Amino acid sequence: MKKVYNLGKAYKNAVKFTSSHYENFPVASILLPLKIRKHVAIIYQFARQADDMADEGNYPVDFRLMLLENYKKNFIAALNGNFENDFWHALKNTIDNKRLSVNNFFNLLSAFEQDVVKNRYKTFEEVISYCQRSANPIGRLILELFNIRDNEIISYSDSICTALQLTNFYQDILQDYEKGRIYIPLDEMIQYEVNENIFELKKNNVNFKRLMKLQIERTREFYNRGEKILKYLSGRLKLQIKLTILGGREILKKIEEIEYDTLNKRPILTKHDLIKLLYKSLSTL
Repeated sequence: MKKVYNLGKAYKNAVKFTSSHYENFPVASILLPLKIRKHVAIIYQFARQADDMADEGNYPVDFRLMLLENYKKNFIAALNGNFENDFWHALKNTIDNKRLSVNNFFNLLSAFEQDVVKNRYKTFEEVISYCQRSANPIGRLILELFNIRDNEIISYSDSICTALQLTNFYQDILQDYEKGRIYIPLDEMIQYEVNENIFELKKNNVNFKRLMKLQIERTREFYNRGEKILKYLSGRLKLQIKLTILGGREILKKIEEIEYDTLNKRPILTKHDLIKLLYKSLSTL
């Protein structure tokens, strides 16, 4: 007997999953059209579930890689019409109906696998290479949901997504270090005479501040370039992207206000911040 899958339930669960996990930059925001929101949620659930496997407690590397490999096998099976559960059926439904590029999903999985085996980055170019697979595919998929496939627009989206990923790195420096990871380039740490003891001791000294100032200023340049995307967008998508950019910039501002001390404090966007940024988004469109 052929198994019957419940698409409605799967999408409803995805929206619930997304709203319970995401923090600073609302993914399945009410700003997006209702008919798009469920597809954004199922994509986010795909990414977050894999990300959680990469961060699976204190389990050994081999175990986490095995989880991700099984997840990839389930994805490949779903692409071929064989579904482990309702979630995979809904994801395949989204991919087919919105003509999404499957390479973006495989790139995400590649980034999560890298998180398991790579915990230091020699240069900023290595960090950017990671962002190209960990963050940029999400923006590309969002554009595809709106049937936007222009290369110039995609390049601006990549800049925004890279900026958001970098912002998250600097916001979560301590949390990443506790997982054994440092996303600040090692060559720049050497240049500014910052060693790993500073992370261990949570010492926000002058050298660390100078190093972080470089990271923040460079990230702003990515937001500035990515902002050019707004002239190509309209409606709710334009509002959502504008709010996302403002949210990212606000986090950078908060990092500066605490004198770059994310070793001891984690800046976040409050509900008041989001309301203020939404008003600013509406008034500047």
